[in-house]
Amino acid sequence: MTGLFKDVLRDFSTLGAEPEVLDVELLTSEVLGQWWEIEVEEDETPLGMELIAFAERKITPAAAALLAGLRVFAETDEEREAAAAALNTVLGRGIPEPEWVADLAAVTVGDCWRTGDVFGDESSLLCVFSRGGVEHGLLALVDFTEGGRIRDVVVVDKPQDVLAEMRQQAADDPDLVTLERVLPERAHQLLADGLAATDVVEEPDVSEDYARFHALALAWIRTLPAPEPSPEVTEWPEQVREEVVADFVGSGLVEDTEATRFYARLLVDHGCETEPGSPLRVGPEKLARFLESLLDGEFEVDEAYESALEPALLGWVTWAAGRAGLPEAARVALLESTTEFLEEFAQDEDSALDVYFDGSEGIEDPAELAEALERRMFAVPTVYTEIGDEELELEPADPEQRRLLVIGEHPEYHEALAEETFDGEPRMRLALKTTIVDQLWADEPAEVWQAVRRLTEAGQERDEIFDRLVDTLAAQLVEAGEHEMDYDVDDYRKALDELS
Repeated sequence: MTGLFKDVLRDFSTLGAEPEVLDVELLTSEVLGQWWEIEVEEDETPLGMELIAFAERKITPAAAALLAGLRVFAETDEEREAAAAALNTVLGRGIPEPEWVADLAAVTVGDCWRTGDVFGDESSLLCVFSRGGVEHGLLALVDFTEGGRIRDVVVVDKPQDVLAEMRQQAADDPDLVTLERVLPERAHQLLADGLAATDVVEEPDVSEDYARFHALALAWIRTLPAPEPSPEVTEWPEQVREEVVADFVGSGLVEDTEATRFYARLLVDHGCETEPGSPLRVGPEKLARFLESLLDGEFEVDEAYESALEPALLGWVTWAAGRAGLPEAARVALLESTTEFLEEFAQDEDSALDVYFDGSEGIEDPAELAEALERRMFAVPTVYTEIGDEELELEPADPEQRRLLVIGEHPEYHEALAEETFDGEPRMRLALKTTIVDQLWADEPAEVWQAVRRLTEAGQERDEIFDRLVDTLAAQLVEAGEHEMDYDVDDYRKALDELS
């Protein structure tokens, strides 16, 4: 990390003696954003603390500038306090304090505005701040289909121009776009809760700018008035969920069948999980996420129920939109979007068979075909991957391309593979995982898939299951010659049968 830290100090040295305060803030935030996604183990020192310790040992104006920035923008109290102490140490060695330090994050709060779709799927939140008579804005995209997470946050130079665009959007499509001024206290709550919700996700779907502006956003948000209390969320019990299903099927919009009730309950459960504060809110993006969950196999759907999906979902949309009091134009747009989603969903379902089967399997029984598809999709969940800087769409039926899809699941190995330095246990485990994927693809030995089913029913996740399968196969390996390993298939089958 020493090389990276030297680069950071070099960047701060280029700021000069009288930089624009915003430039200092942006650079500090960008530095912190470089390791925003890096997880730190319990026994490891956070990179921010390492950078602070590194800068404390330097007697340069750049070190003072960096530490002054970290004193304000570091994302934890511990790091801000450590940066303050380190800055005092550097200043005590005769380095002058930068003249601009008092202006860092010293912004005045202005108006806050929010525009969004009438369904409530997402919202753009603009907070105006000023300093020295110059306005800047913090613009965030709030995704309510993901519990109010922030998917994008940027600093804008001309917030009034952004506000003018927001007004124009609302004027151009008043039936589908809303614009409202929000209290700074409400903006604080939305931003703070949204960033916190995003930051706990392991691999959040955020923009490239999110990490860059993250620290600056947190600091400016702290200047807003105390946030409104976060809405209290009460988990819906079983009885309430069943009552909602009963209300829906009793509306007369759908037939009261077992299949309709099944999909209604899935929709209720999906809403409770993804948006517990408003489980029954309905919008195009929320419905798209629901269908994606179906397509990804997150729910087990009886084949006999498949034909009931379209009428059930269209009925749900009509019922939920009426319940929410959506205007007629919004209801029409929602039904049109839902119809398009259903058409795409049907095409994707059909294409899955084309992707995962080449016709040579000779499986005619629908139940057997469904199980074979489930097995192969467990082995290879997606045909898309990224290796290095290259995005690929591959054919899992081809063994070599299937191997690339396995490699794509492990970006931590890509650099070593490219440099041909990949060896040792990681190489062995990756090779064994590839072997197991091939075994699942061919269902040979069948005990592999049987073990997967048992472990899945026991509540284990896919990665955990593969770790156990790899351990099981590794335990069977014996030397079969120079640089060769083999295993006894019967012993392997017995070991698989013991997995639970």
